[in-house]
Amino acid sequence: MKKLLALLLIITVNLTIAQDSQNQTLLRLNYEKGATYDVAMEVTQEMGTMMSMGMTINMDIKVLDVKGDVYDSEMKFTKMTMDMLQGGNLISYDSTKNDDELDETGKMMKQQMGPMLSAVIFVKGNNLGEVIEAKVEPTIAGMEDIAKQSNNVIYPKEAIKVGSSWTMSKEEKGMKMDFIYTVKSIIDNEIVLDLSGNISGMATGKITGKMEIEKDSGIPVNSLINMDMSVSGQELKSKITMKMGKK
Repeated sequence: MKKLLALLLIITVNLTIAQDSQNQTLLRLNYEKGATYDVAMEVTQEMGTMMSMGMTINMDIKVLDVKGDVYDSEMKFTKMTMDMLQGGNLISYDSTKNDDELDETGKMMKQQMGPMLSAVIFVKGNNLGEVIEAKVEPTIAGMEDIAKQSNNVIYPKEAIKVGSSWTMSKEEKGMKMDFIYTVKSIIDNEIVLDLSGNISGMATGKITGKMEIEKDSGIPVNSLINMDMSVSGQELKSKITMKMGKK
């Protein structure tokens, strides 16, 4: 009986080790030199009857060079739209429309957004998704911050498996966002993460969401981030969806 129990224990341990070994993987951002990636992002915000906003942003990321774990890229916004209702006033903007198709508020937005659409953001990063350096040509206030905040995940150095988790923190506009990423599944070339976390500082609240990563390329092809927070006593709901793929 003891020999049988010992044999079962050995088999169980061996199967567990084999299963963990098969499912473990290193998450790395494997950009291809010369390739261009399309990023489509949608942002919605709701603050009761005070304000609602919907924005879409499209950008191209062109990989200029890859040396070891470090890559150089250029980012350029290709399209922006925004519809915002605040205090009973509607503000709409669409970068694809000419002046004749825009109202007065749209023309004002065009003056503010136009320089962003003509600028190029040069980013040096590593295969963990960390931004090492960012610069904008021509120089536009705030654009470097956009580049540094554009990454929505930084990968862990160690291998991951189902159930693994790691953390990442961001600070933006007086808010600190602490993200927790947990591996939900690894099937073929797809890694699915569950997102959770907390918001502190000028706003307080919770973060939820999910992310789908292409294992071979390390690209987050689909991501969803929900942030339910309180800002100066007002409830604010924010939703960010992002899709990314090679052109």
